[in-house]
Amino acid sequence: MKILDGRELAGFIKERQAIQVRAMKKKPKLLILRDSDNPVITKYVNLKKQYGEDIGVEVLDVYTASDALREEIVRANNDPTITGIILQLPIQNKDQTDAITSLIAPEKDVDGLSGHGNYDSATATAINWLLAGYDIKLDRAKIAIVGKGKLVGAPLYQMFTNSGYDTTLFHKGSDLTKLNQYDIIITATGVPGLISNSMVKPGAVVVDAGTASEKGVLKGDLADEVRERTDLTAITPKIGGVGPLTVTCLFDHVLQANCSLD
Repeated sequence: MKILDGRELAGFIKERQAIQVRAMKKKPKLLILRDSDNPVITKYVNLKKQYGEDIGVEVLDVYTASDALREEIVRANNDPTITGIILQLPIQNKDQTDAITSLIAPEKDVDGLSGHGNYDSATATAINWLLAGYDIKLDRAKIAIVGKGKLVGAPLYQMFTNSGYDTTLFHKGSDLTKLNQYDIIITATGVPGLISNSMVKPGAVVVDAGTASEKGVLKGDLADEVRERTDLTAITPKIGGVGPLTVTCLFDHVLQANCSLD
């Protein structure tokens, strides 16, 4: 069984990015905006800050009030020193997510959340990289995506259907017992333990991109019993699957944006 370890792939790309940054005349600067300090958000912001430091990209972490997010985005759009902008989700007023992300200038939307930016979703792209990096064939597989969120499910479904892959999107209210009919399951709901053994057939490929905090502990969508199996073709580890590659992809977009703005 293959372990889909995003850290290994990210390491190779990170070395290339550090060399790129050193050769740039104008150094990239990434702004992360957030209105929450919950453990999951703080963890991912810190990962991005450390990654930026490692490759030479300045990362600004701005924790602000919810009603100031719009103003901060407009200010950053007009700041020539800011290369990329991330609105770290979820925000407090979730129903305002689309309206606020749509304010990010297309050329600075390095997370690909606005829907009109120059870049695809970083997380969706990372999953694509991960599967390709471990030679998981998509063109002859039945693929299930669980969750239609803005970060993963919706953009990944669009990406796969545009590529002509046989993909089904499961969302709230869908019959998850039908998942055992699929060759590849990619889940990103943030509901701990949602995917049980009976939903995963032998030989399946399973990618867990779900993240939630349960009593201070980060949890994925897969039940522990799924991770104990040995009859799967491939599975992401509990830590270090999609996350590291998402950060790597995000910074790839930052470097691309910096080149276009230079």
